[in-house]
Amino acid sequence: MSKIKLSKEFIKSTVKLALNEDLYPSGDITSGLINNNKILTVKLISNQSAIVGGLLFAKQTFALIDDKIKFIIKKKDGSRVKKGNLVALIKGNAKNILIAERVALNFLSHISGIATKTNEFVKLAGKKTKICCTRKTIPNLRVIQKYAVKLGGGTNHRFNLSDEYLIKDNHIASSDLKSLVLKAIKKRKGKKITVEVDTIKQLRSILGLKFNRVLLDNMSIKNLRESVKIAKRYYETEASGNVSLKSVKAIASTGVNRISVGGITHSAPAVDFKLEI
Repeated sequence: MSKIKLSKEFIKSTVKLALNEDLYPSGDITSGLINNNKILTVKLISNQSAIVGGLLFAKQTFALIDDKIKFIIKKKDGSRVKKGNLVALIKGNAKNILIAERVALNFLSHISGIATKTNEFVKLAGKKTKICCTRKTIPNLRVIQKYAVKLGGGTNHRFNLSDEYLIKDNHIASSDLKSLVLKAIKKRKGKKITVEVDTIKQLRSILGLKFNRVLLDNMSIKNLRESVKIAKRYYETEASGNVSLKSVKAIASTGVNRISVGGITHSAPAVDFKLEI
């Protein structure tokens, strides 16, 4: 899988784009009404229990607006906070803190939201089953979202279409399941191969072919349990399809190795943070 890179340069360039979106073409015309150079110490506080993520993005936001602003981190990325906990202290020019406030909180809220939602699934699935994200991410934010999944204790699936073969239902509908698997095996050149099936009959038709993982899609718990028993001698197993917090524990109980959940990236609610002056 392609590596998730959160270098200083990546964070800086990402934050620059976000600030440009917020400030073009005339800057913060409201905060511009403040003429004094008042120095403030502002508290960054969590309004709910959560897994924190994105502090370096928040810190970089303030630094790009004013490199004299001090952003003092009190909780590390990946740590759990409770409602009312102090996450960071921000010291600097009042006007510049206000200019950077929303962009910084947006990064923090979104990344923390994914980490928190992922962690809820991880705890319910237990230690024997991995929770994986998918490619259901916001375009151009995939690196950030997959980083957030890891903070929450989840596992990254393939990063993009070049990482591994994943033969899915629409590929199969456009061709033939067994022939596609055989072609992938021939062309693999070190790449992993995952094959999606939605019936036990499909699974049996490819059993024993040399691929890595079988993706059991939208199966009932009964069929999922039977499929895991059939496949586990040959392949790593993964379940997918409308997985929720209500269903994930039962799915994990079938003995499946992995559960992929699109919702942890595409539908995770933002965590509520505030700046308290």
